[in-house]
Amino acid sequence: MNTATPSTAPPLPPAPLTATSVVRPARSEDAAALADLSQPFVHSGALRPRPVSLYAAHAADFLVAEGPDGTLEGCLALRVHAADAEGSRHPAGVLYNFCVARHRQGSGLGGRLLRAVLARARAQSVGSLFTATVGSGSLFLRHGFAPAGLRLAPPAWATSLDPRRNARVLARTL
Repeated sequence: MNTATPSTAPPLPPAPLTATSVVRPARSEDAAALADLSQPFVHSGALRPRPVSLYAAHAADFLVAEGPDGTLEGCLALRVHAADAEGSRHPAGVLYNFCVARHRQGSGLGGRLLRAVLARARAQSVGSLFTATVGSGSLFLRHGFAPAGLRLAPPAWATSLDPRRNARVLARTL
């Protein structure tokens, strides 16, 4: 889950955000576009592969950035896990499948998506957020995340992480 350029090609100059760029909840009909947007990151190893059917089934988890021409230029998903029975008063959230199209990287779009998801998490009374990244995580760190262990993470998510990916876990309290 990172927004690093997924290839070794030199980065393109960022396209400026325009007033017509929209961050909105994804719809199930966005599934194919979500899969297409994610594909370069899957090929680079930054994201795990997911079938289009999974994007359709979990479309409600996603916020997307839609460009003026209707194409998806970025996405970030939030999965909310119920408070555990061991005393946690608030549910925990997991951020996943964060990607920004190559031509939009460096334009501020990733930060805009992350701020929107943070607002969504607060609105759902999420107490803490977790993510795993194989990249630097610099955008998350700039938005208050810090390295964390898995002990406080939602158990279902923590056990789903592939140790071979050597992902770094980051967390933030809301």
